[in-house]
Amino acid sequence: MDTTYSVKIWSIRVYRGKRKTSYSVRWELDGREWRAPFATHALADAFRSELVTATRRGEAFSLVTGRPGSHQSGASSVNWYDFAIQFCDAQWRRTSGNDRKTVAKVLMTATVALLRMPPNGFKAVDVRTALREWAFNTKRRHDAPPEVAVILKWVERNSLSMAAWEDPAKVDDVMHALSTKLDGTAAAASSAKRSRRVMNVAMEYAVKGRILRVNPLPKGRGTSPKTSSAVDKRSLLNPTQAAALLGWVWRRPRGGRRLHAFFATIYYAGPRPEEVVAIRVRDVHLPDENDVDQWGEMLLHTAQPEVGKQWTDTGDIHEERGLKGRAADDTRPVPCRPALTKILREHIKAEKLKPGDLLFPGEKGDILAGSVIRRAWRTARQKSLTPDEYASPLGKRVYDLRHTCLTTWLNNGVPPAQVAEWAGNSVPVLLATYARCISGQLKDLQKRVEAGDDLPDPSAEC
Repeated sequence: MDTTYSVKIWSIRVYRGKRKTSYSVRWELDGREWRAPFATHALADAFRSELVTATRRGEAFSLVTGRPGSHQSGASSVNWYDFAIQFCDAQWRRTSGNDRKTVAKVLMTATVALLRMPPNGFKAVDVRTALREWAFNTKRRHDAPPEVAVILKWVERNSLSMAAWEDPAKVDDVMHALSTKLDGTAAAASSAKRSRRVMNVAMEYAVKGRILRVNPLPKGRGTSPKTSSAVDKRSLLNPTQAAALLGWVWRRPRGGRRLHAFFATIYYAGPRPEEVVAIRVRDVHLPDENDVDQWGEMLLHTAQPEVGKQWTDTGDIHEERGLKGRAADDTRPVPCRPALTKILREHIKAEKLKPGDLLFPGEKGDILAGSVIRRAWRTARQKSLTPDEYASPLGKRVYDLRHTCLTTWLNNGVPPAQVAEWAGNSVPVLLATYARCISGQLKDLQKRVEAGDDLPDPSAEC
């Protein structure tokens, strides 16, 4: 039996924390305690009055949600799967391709956790694929193949209602699923935090649509994993290691010199990989070969992240958008040091590139594929580094070339404000990311401290 008339309603409990005070309504159903927190005493008292009124009317209370029957009409009448589809479509219009993929993955995990029974008639991997790649993809949902449509029909029939979010135990189950991998181990803190952020938006959407009364996700300290944006110093390359890696790429038989120029651009100038693949030849201003000053400049204005054609509005693998954290038409100049000037000049000449061409085109003249970039870098690490270095985080990602460049600038005394401008970051983000990697300036700083120490010696007055 899913309902009971054995109800005890207790007085409001007040909790005064360091930051705020909360008011909890507590009641008991067949020996099990339930509670609902509120920000003000008035809200808590109003909710408690509703529970008392329901008991006086002789209403049965649900053992699943803990609420009386009069509270179940909104959430109980809405299927979670149907709500997730609606939320997905609402988010699709306002999010980028990568964000769409994240939303689909989070909704897929939550949906599996909110099934009435495990998918015994289907493989678990097929259910997850059907949800992630079809159900929660607004663009592809109506073109799902017959075998996928059968799975999605089963999921819709076996999904719990939105009333499940009024059960704290079920909320804990969903949040646990979002913070663990398929093998049961803990997911990365950044991944868990990103999943929680998506679910918080979904729950606020349910509250706004009056499906849920309050956001059921737990709040307060300790409910969200702590993350750090600081760069791991072990991932940074020294000049010898960078030279070995770039040298191997240059000697690569197929497309090696093009990829060498690509990686060198990130290493010497610090742009993001998705910005480098979008650079046109006309965006690079190089001095004349006979000019004494061989410093050039690149003008960045577009990024082309690789997200997959099923997640973009155009059907292209890459999604064109403005620079990260800037207005749509904003630009960012980046200095091109003499070593990079020479590499790019030779690259443009060897590839016979015209001003309107991509600076680093793929073999067919289109955008350089991320799979080609990652495969070349992975092989370069394997061939150039020692076994211990290869097993370490040293240069494990192409992005570590950018981290190495920005750290080098800071260590060489370039002001953080200037580095932030070239890198496309704010100064606070730059310092939070790279402060731990700044080194080699300790002796100079110690001298500055000593030079400013003009306090009198107390012992001299005795």
